[in-house]
Amino acid sequence: MSVRARFWLVTAATAVTVSLTASLGLWQLGRADQKRQLQSQIEQRMAQPALSTAQVVSGGGGDTLLHRAVTLRGTWLSSASVFLDNRPMAGRSGFILVTPLQLQGAAQAVLVQRGWVPRDFVDRNRVPDVDTPAGEVEVFGRLAPAPSRLLELGAGETGRIRQNLDVEAFAREVGLTLMPLSVLQTGPSPEGLLREWPRFEADVPKHLGYAAQWFAMSALAAGLYVWFQLISPRRRRIAHGQDSR
Repeated sequence: MSVRARFWLVTAATAVTVSLTASLGLWQLGRADQKRQLQSQIEQRMAQPALSTAQVVSGGGGDTLLHRAVTLRGTWLSSASVFLDNRPMAGRSGFILVTPLQLQGAAQAVLVQRGWVPRDFVDRNRVPDVDTPAGEVEVFGRLAPAPSRLLELGAGETGRIRQNLDVEAFAREVGLTLMPLSVLQTGPSPEGLLREWPRFEADVPKHLGYAAQWFAMSALAAGLYVWFQLISPRRRRIAHGQDSR
């Protein structure tokens, strides 16, 4: 390959590399901006007045309700309670207790993530007795997506202890009409449940860090090209008296 052909090949490869890495950096900046907007939207929703039972039912469980505070009235369906396994809170592993709440004056029920309890490491199939008030209750919390899913091998589980909870499948199993979201219950817990729910974090610094890495790679590629293709050859020509400029 001639020197000229090699020069243009390196030039083309460098242009592609700089263009690609710079584009990826700009994409990460765009993702960071989207996350900022999402964070702002969530904070605005959390600051709004609490929704009533009727407002939640009329909203149909859509995404526009997520992260809103709620004050719900209904009846616990304790026989359908489920303990979600391998759910850490405050640095400890245990269960999240999920109980459907039959909403007052409505055909729908909603899954309430009532709080965290430690597991029994001697008998892993034992779950703690958690008091569930009978009759109509008032539940404070905020609306959230359905309980998060963990990696699960094999078919979906049944029973009181489960790895995951699919809302549609669980609704068919227990014969309920469940809303497609859940409630993170907040406030004091006379039942002894821990409710240190994590706040939504948009991970903006992560995207900014990725953007910085891509821009650094772009600058490095451009710098190496300028040095090895332009400056270094000229220095060699000057050293050999071949460049009169």
